[in-house]
Amino acid sequence: MTAAKAEATTAEPDTEALRERALASLTAARDRTTLLTTCVDEPDLTAQHSPLMSPLVWDLAHIGNQEELWLLRAVGGREAMRPEIDGLYDAFEHPRAQRPSLPLLPPAEARHYAAEVRGRVMDVLASADLRGTRLTEAGFAFGMIAQHEQQHDETMLITHQLRKGPAVLTAPDPEPGPPFTGPAEVLVPGGPFTMGTSAEPWALDNERPAHPREVAPFWIDTTPVTNAAYQAFIEDGGYDTERWWTPEGWAHIRRGAIDAPLFWHREGERWLRRRFGTTEVVPPDEPVLHVCWYEADAYARWAGRRLPTEAEWEKAARHDPATGRSRRYPWGDADPGPEHANLGQRHLGPAPAGSYPAGESPLGVRQLIGDVWEWTASDFLPYPGFQAFPYKEYSQVFFGAEHKVLRGGSFAVDPVACRGTFRNWDYPIRRQIFSGFRTARSEAA
Repeated sequence: MTAAKAEATTAEPDTEALRERALASLTAARDRTTLLTTCVDEPDLTAQHSPLMSPLVWDLAHIGNQEELWLLRAVGGREAMRPEIDGLYDAFEHPRAQRPSLPLLPPAEARHYAAEVRGRVMDVLASADLRGTRLTEAGFAFGMIAQHEQQHDETMLITHQLRKGPAVLTAPDPEPGPPFTGPAEVLVPGGPFTMGTSAEPWALDNERPAHPREVAPFWIDTTPVTNAAYQAFIEDGGYDTERWWTPEGWAHIRRGAIDAPLFWHREGERWLRRRFGTTEVVPPDEPVLHVCWYEADAYARWAGRRLPTEAEWEKAARHDPATGRSRRYPWGDADPGPEHANLGQRHLGPAPAGSYPAGESPLGVRQLIGDVWEWTASDFLPYPGFQAFPYKEYSQVFFGAEHKVLRGGSFAVDPVACRGTFRNWDYPIRRQIFSGFRTARSEAA
């Protein structure tokens, strides 16, 4: 069986169904952008709340500019609306720390520009040939832009978490389910599986192509590592014991005086955390959040384990031992529903570890999709046969040992930008992202 045949495929949608999917995805993304940029006053939109992040108003206009570049100009063949601002909103031309000093569009003008672009995009979508070029086949360009906007919505949600001041966002807590009583780890059998995809129409270039991978048998945590488990690492002197850390990690935490996950602080015997403008006791049963790769790796060493490789993570998430196929998602090929995973900013934090039994993998691994991005041991590298598309700056320029791969998505990720094959990456020092992890061990360990 070839790799392409061993992965899940989706039914061939008709053109009108593709247009409806594209419209729904673009609309959902814009509704979320509107929420994130109207819940604060203008000074908070134009301020830089952290040198790691752009001002919210930059993200707002950048979203509109990318939509204009790809959907109006590239797909629709339209004349440029505001060519003079292309450089201002080129993410590779201006690092985030420099963006507040640029002559950015003020909030009202940025909103007007993004809205005008969207109005014209609706005309393009209504008439575009969705079975023509590679860019338009199956509505790829529209899906790419919906994913781009949702990725920036997640970035803006990170900015909201970094922002000082009272809470401006609200969402219900995840509904409590029965306590998880399953095994702490499961054995994933060795052998080949199909990694990546050649069939998912809106998959991005770094997810492609589908290819066979051989993975030795290994054990993996059934759920992400919890706050309670991570507190045990802290209390056991984890941040003061050099042998748990890589040399680079040890230097990093010493230099930054890091002694707990980002946004945590101790008050007497209690650990508290700040979350979107409120302070609360750290919930022991939630997956740990806002840890960097070095922290995840050190915890795993302390626990006598390791981080899973990217291939191990994907096999645990997608491989069905009964059929030999790789599913689209751990639970099967159906799109994510609220019963499967914590996605889409329905909540403002992860659900307790062990939640979402309907979303578990064939081997019983839970929360592989949603809740927290999960650090893996792997560097961000291209798959065999990789081809940059539609531009090399999306993935290709980031390949190498500087970036570590995260998988699975978080509560801040929309389903349109989250698949069993979706790959995220970041520097191993990053902690402001919604990152956690689970651990693994080799079968013989």
